[in-house]
Amino acid sequence: MTTPTHEQTHTHKHEHESPSWHSMTPSGQGTVMLNIGNGIGALIINTPGRMHGREIEVSPVDDPARRTHAAVRARYVWGGVCYSVVLDSLPEGRYTVWDNPVTPLGEVDVPSGGVADFTWPVAAAVA
Repeated sequence: MTTPTHEQTHTHKHEHESPSWHSMTPSGQGTVMLNIGNGIGALIINTPGRMHGREIEVSPVDDPARRTHAAVRARYVWGGVCYSVVLDSLPEGRYTVWDNPVTPLGEVDVPSGGVADFTWPVAAAVA
């Protein structure tokens, strides 16, 4: 089962119960399967727990209008719980991680056939 995401150019309002937050149950152990391979990678964005349910967007650096997003979920791991976004099926390349719809937070390289990791800065999560 993959984390629900969709990719599109956002030329419309994107309505959820709240514009950038979801309410969802945690993922159980072993419930994430990644679609990665030749030319396709994945990105894991680790966040503080207070971001649980928040929707995070990424886009190719050279095409900021082409956004993909998923919500922060609780992930039960050995020894506790972590909070993260998992985005798979991303074409390899450099991506912008967005703090909000207009503010870029950072950039990360998604490798072909691999998984990139990005840690949300604590100062950004507090703001």
